[in-house]
Amino acid sequence: MNQVLATCAMILDVIATSSFTSLAEATNVVNDSEAAYTQEINRRAENIVATLGIADSAKGAQVRAIIARQYRDLREIHDARDVKIKSAKGRVGPTIKVAADAEIKAGKDTADSRLQQLHSEYLFRLSGELSPEQVDQVKDGMTYGVVPLTYGVYLKMHPDLTQEQKQKIKDWLAEARELAMDAGSSQEKHAWFGKYKGRINNYLSAAGYDAKAAERNLKHANPPLKDTKPR
Repeated sequence: MNQVLATCAMILDVIATSSFTSLAEATNVVNDSEAAYTQEINRRAENIVATLGIADSAKGAQVRAIIARQYRDLREIHDARDVKIKSAKGRVGPTIKVAADAEIKAGKDTADSRLQQLHSEYLFRLSGELSPEQVDQVKDGMTYGVVPLTYGVYLKMHPDLTQEQKQKIKDWLAEARELAMDAGSSQEKHAWFGKYKGRINNYLSAAGYDAKAAERNLKHANPPLKDTKPR
């Protein structure tokens, strides 16, 4: 009897040890993942700050902290939204689908409301440390510099744009940037710019600009590099 009890105790001890080991390993994975994410957002923030020309190191560190915090806050909102969407999509049945769709919409609406609030607070914090021009640089840094690059391409494609048309394009690209800043992935960021570029292209087409001529203008403005390697 004592031998049986000892054997049972040994088995329970092995199970407990295995459970604690698995829990510790899972905890380590989470900690490692979080540490890697912290390192990544600090790197992104540092790269953006490096473009701002801030001479005061303490101020630079403060701006870097503001940007890194924004990335973390954005992730928290998007993750909460995605969990709700995934949960709702996992349900089946025609009657359940109606409720699931409503839940998905509610999750997205809640996230959008929180993102708008966070966006305003973020710009307020940045404006307390930076000039308007520097704030725009931060926005460009968070959106891969798409605004100045795309605007430059439109000028090459349509060199005869009027000032009014140029301003319209600038305004739409800036509006897209405000939305892309809050997106949760590079794909979502580029999707916002894609939507607004479609709007711009329709606007230019309605104004009589020829898309094929624009492509030729762009080719002439960016001729292919000649092969200079010795033969």
